[in-house]
Amino acid sequence: MTRTALPDTSPPSPAPQPTEPDAIAPPRDCPICPRLAAFREEWRAREPGWHNAPVRSFLPPEGAASVRLLVVGLAPGVRGANRTGRPFTGDYAGDLLYATLKRFGFAAGEFEARPDDSLRLVGAAITNAVRCVPPENKPIGQEINDCRRFLTPTIEALPRLGAIVTLGRIAHDSTLRALGAKLKDAPFSHGGTHEVAGYFVASSYHCSRYNTNTGRLTEAMFTDVFETVARHLAKTV
Repeated sequence: MTRTALPDTSPPSPAPQPTEPDAIAPPRDCPICPRLAAFREEWRAREPGWHNAPVRSFLPPEGAASVRLLVVGLAPGVRGANRTGRPFTGDYAGDLLYATLKRFGFAAGEFEARPDDSLRLVGAAITNAVRCVPPENKPIGQEINDCRRFLTPTIEALPRLGAIVTLGRIAHDSTLRALGAKLKDAPFSHGGTHEVAGYFVASSYHCSRYNTNTGRLTEAMFTDVFETVARHLAKTV
């Protein structure tokens, strides 16, 4: 007897998301920062199924050539990107960030706090000033400086980049240094904007749960930053 094949009703698998080129990303066992490498090994022993490695930049399916907005965060969260391997994925900060990016058309799909969800970026990319998770979410100055060797080429690899959103003072200051600018010429402030090395740089308090729970950063404040950036990019198409 001939059997009729039933239609496949399972949801389609999400398309693979492009990753940062090896040439500008730290290797899995990056040894540059001894303290961060030791902390990484500690978490590998505790949670062997986690990512527990430097976190690469998150790019849109169309690749680096389509990116007009870059979001620069501080570093992977220990139970967020350090666990999942994708920036701002797995902890609260991603809930607010990706909802805001979707609101302004910089992301699409569904964010489900895992790297194999259907979320994709649209004309935007996300990276961190420090690629490995630091103890207590606090990288030290030398680690920030050493990891800039990856931030600088990340920016340079985005030919259509027009705007950068920096989340927190550390990300802001490291971005300015990556652009060859002096901190006094574009000081950090929430909602502050500056023209730096040909880019429109907007700064925000970091979208961490601590900042939102204490009222230091509200959803409306965060939205205002991206609205300003979206308006600027709309004028420079």
